[in-house]
Parts: sequence; C-alpha cells; structure tokens
Amino acid sequence: MITNVFSKSKPINFLIVFSLSLLALLVAVNKYGDFTFTMFSTIKLSAVFLCCFLSVLLVDFIVAKNSLSQKGNAELLLFSLFLITIPQVYLDWKIILSNFLVLLALRRIISLRTQNEHIKKLFDAGFLIGLASLFYFWALLFFILIFIALLLYAESEIKKWIAPTLGLLAIVMMSIGLSIVINDDFISLLNINLAVGFNFNAYNSVQFIVAITMLLSFGLWASIFYLKDIKKKMKTYRPAYKVVFVAFIISTLLVIIAPKKDGSEFLFLFAPLAIIISNYIETIEEKWFKTIFVVLLLAIPLVLLVL
Repeated sequence: MITNVFSKSKPINFLIVFSLSLLALLVAVNKYGDFTFTMFSTIKLSAVFLCCFLSVLLVDFIVAKNSLSQKGNAELLLFSLFLITIPQVYLDWKIILSNFLVLLALRRIISLRTQNEHIKKLFDAGFLIGLASLFYFWALLFFILIFIALLLYAESEIKKWIAPTLGLLAIVMMSIGLSIVINDDFISLLNINLAVGFNFNAYNSVQFIVAITMLLSFGLWASIFYLKDIKKKMKTYRPAYKVVFVAFIISTLLVIIAPKKDGSEFLFLFAPLAIIISNYIETIEEKWFKTIFVVLLLAIPLVLLVL
C-alpha cells in the first residue's frame, strides 16, 4: 500500500517522486505548452524541471528539519501529485524560480524556533522574498509572513523587526542600481505590477474544475484537523505549524488575485497544502478511511492525465 511505502524515508520514495514530477513535465509540454525542441529550449526545460524538483526536496527538508510530520515522505508524494493535477505550473519558469526562493525564505522563517542567528535569518527571509518578487511581484505577499512569525515566536526586539525590511531594501537598492546601469532608468528591474485579476474564466475547463475542487475540498477538510491538532504538538513546535497554515492562507490569496490565471499560480499553494494534508493523513486512525482518502488523492491526478 502506498501509505506504507511513504511511511518511512526510503530512496525509492525519491525515485517515485522524481518519476511523477517528470511525468507532469512531459504532460505540460505535450498537452498544454507550445514547445519546439532546440538545444536552448531543452536546456531551459531541464533547468525548470531541476528547480521544481529541488523545490519538492526542499519541502521535505523543511518538514524533516522542523519535525512538521512524522518520519516519512508523504509530503513529497502529495507535492508531486499536485504537479500532475495542474502540470501547467511548468509553463512559467519565473513562478517556479519565485516559488523556490519563497520556500528558502520559509525555511529561514520556520527555523526561528532555534535560539540562534535570528537577525541573520530574518534578513535572509526578507532578502529572499524580495528576490522572489522580482520574478513574480505578488510573491511579495509572503513578506507579511515574516512579521506574523515574529508575533508567533513572541519576538519583541526592535532590531529583529527591522532586519527583514533591511533585507528587502537591499534587493530594492541593488535592483535600482542595475536598472540604472542596464536600462538607464530606476525601476524597470523591480518588476512592479500592482494589477490583480478576478476573471476566473480560464478555470472553466474539466481539468481545472476537478483540480480546484480536489485541492479545495481536501485542503479545507485537512486544515480543520490540522488546526485542531496543533495544540497537541510540543510547545516549541506549535509556531512552526501555524506559520505553515498562514503560508497556506497567503498562497490562496495569491491564487485569487493573480492577474494572469493560467494554472502556474497554484504552485505557491502546493508546499503548505502538502504539509497540511500529510499531517492529516498521519492522524487518521481508521485504516479503511485512510485508504479511501489516499486512493482518491492518487486516482484524481491520474484520471486527469487522460482527460
């Protein structure tokens, strides 16, 4: 049974996830993309896949390093299944890179639970989110997560509240400097785009309707139990669980307001949702219900492949 395979960390788990992620890429290229095979396009596509797969591994590292689930790789499987569900995420390399940088920032934010190098971690988080916003402007929403984390970790020192802003300003100043040198202006490299979009007609297809229903229903159901079980966690780890849930809320908001709705914006949602659902799966005591839950998570993405 697949839940038993992913109940412990094994090399085969990473092979399965690699294969599923590669399958999602092939579907995106052949079914949704306009791809012409050249040496340059192949190298670019390989780099996109590598960045996305590294994002999956980074999520697993964050979970393992901060004890956000039991010993296992369920979040790896879920992330790769989400890629198959909405393979269009591969079509925008800027969002893939932006999401990877956001995950690096999330790693630094969650690691605030350890009592060392807080200033450096906060500066890094602000810097990384600022860098992510250069590739996708609305990634800047995750900057809010830093200050929410400071509240959750009960940090009151002024210098700790200033550090992430300095990190963001460092990106702004470097971007302005490069804009002056390269484009002879001040803001072209800042990628400022305040446009939002509430036209959801792009989601009016069987694939998107099924995919969004799956993510929404499973996500909301798992979130109820995720929030309920936080109080059962060790006190030192509770803020980390809350940070993940806030990241889920911010990601959902980002999807809603995304000016261009082509499916790639859902990538920001995959990591926090994978962690939340994997935590819920671990709490299910009824084997029959856990089996049905996991089978549905497996079956829906695979069915979408043939639609």
